[in-house]
Amino acid sequence: MKTITNAAAADNAAYFAAVACAERRALHSYFDQHVIQDAELGYLAIDEGDYGALSTTMIDQIVYTAQGGMLDEY
Repeated sequence: MKTITNAAAADNAAYFAAVACAERRALHSYFDQHVIQDAELGYLAIDEGDYGALSTTMIDQIVYTAQGGMLDEY
């Protein structure tokens, strides 16, 4: 049996919290919402529209993407 340490449990909780945030934000955005893993800050939900063209470094840190839910078509 594998035991989950408190650090691993906290890491999982932070990841799922960032995913939930990205999913909620994606429903009301034209842009994709990404969860990135930062060595110092942990998991962050970012809006692609806030950053324009993402840098290669930031793209390499993406661990989850929620597609924007709003369409710009009529």
